[in-house]
Amino acid sequence: MIHLSHWDLGLSALLVLLLAFLSGRLQRQLRNQILVAALRTTVQLLLIGLVLKWLFDIAHPVFIGLISLVMLTVAGREVMVRQGRRLTGWWSFGVGTFSMFLSSFTVTLFALWVIIGNQPWYAPQYAIPLLGMLLGNTMNGISIAMDRLTQSAWQQRQQIEGRLMLGASATEAICDLKREAARSGLIPIINAMAAAGLVSLPGMMTGQILAGAEPVEAVKYQIMIMFLISVGTGLGTLASLALVSRRLFDERHRLRLDRLQVDTGGRHAS
Repeated sequence: MIHLSHWDLGLSALLVLLLAFLSGRLQRQLRNQILVAALRTTVQLLLIGLVLKWLFDIAHPVFIGLISLVMLTVAGREVMVRQGRRLTGWWSFGVGTFSMFLSSFTVTLFALWVIIGNQPWYAPQYAIPLLGMLLGNTMNGISIAMDRLTQSAWQQRQQIEGRLMLGASATEAICDLKREAARSGLIPIINAMAAAGLVSLPGMMTGQILAGAEPVEAVKYQIMIMFLISVGTGLGTLASLALVSRRLFDERHRLRLDRLQVDTGGRHAS
């Protein structure tokens, strides 16, 4: 494996600075966002590199569990802040976090116990990267689906209330919106699977090949990862949509848009 020097990383950083400069000529805010994102990427990855080195050395299940909970909490917050009309109270954070826990952790444990079968099963070299890939993709699917459903419910509230007045149940009144939201949440992973190997080489496979692994073995791992990610994203998306749709109605099947708030200033929808 070829080791990268600080000079090599600096050259790649110059390209980001060039992009920020060109973007800044169109919009100053966009330039700042690119620079902040690049700085966060550098700091966060350096820190996680140090944490993983320490974690790999001790390989204690308690610390692995704590790191996993931190990852889940951060992912839950990211889902919450990406909502244009988020649920009020703890629901905005809780729905996304619970859905990711239900899907990503379940699929990760299944992969570690049944598919990979490494001893010990919680070995951080396998558990942390696998959970990270699943959480990252599940987070994207859930955030897109939840945002699509809440925005659509707000925009089409008159149609929903009209169906309720005609005798439809809450499930029937919102089923079309749930279907479209599920489609939106799953499109990224469906596109990734459809393009894998033809349009793009997925990240894990590329990393293994660069590290010197046999291409065929790298492909096997990547196929497994893609399947696990698709299942985790699908289960998390469906679970989050089920919880959000239940929250949007009360026990008398009335549409409750007062349970949504606008992202700017935390103002409740009226």
